[in-house]
Amino acid sequence: MTEQLKKSGKSTGQGLLWLFGAILVVQGFGSAVTEAGWDTSFGVAGLLRAAHLPEWVTLAVGLAGIGLLAAASYRHHVRRRANRRP
Repeated sequence: MTEQLKKSGKSTGQGLLWLFGAILVVQGFGSAVTEAGWDTSFGVAGLLRAAHLPEWVTLAVGLAGIGLLAAASYRHHVRRRANRRP
C-alpha cells in the first residue's frame, strides 16, 4: 500500500513539472510574440505590463518554463534508467 502511494506521489510531482513548464513556456513566449506582433498582451504579459515591468520579463518566464521542462525530462530519463536496472 505505501509503495503504491510513494509511486503515485512521484508521478504526480513529475506531471506537475511537465504541466507548469508547458504553461510557463506558452505564457512567456506566447505573450512575448503576441506583444511584439500584434501589440496586445494576454495572460502573463498582461499582468506584467500592468505591474510596469520591462518586456524582457516575459521572455524570462518562458525560459523558466524551459528550465522546468528540462528538469522534468531529466528526472524522467533518470527514473527510466533506474527502472531498467535489475
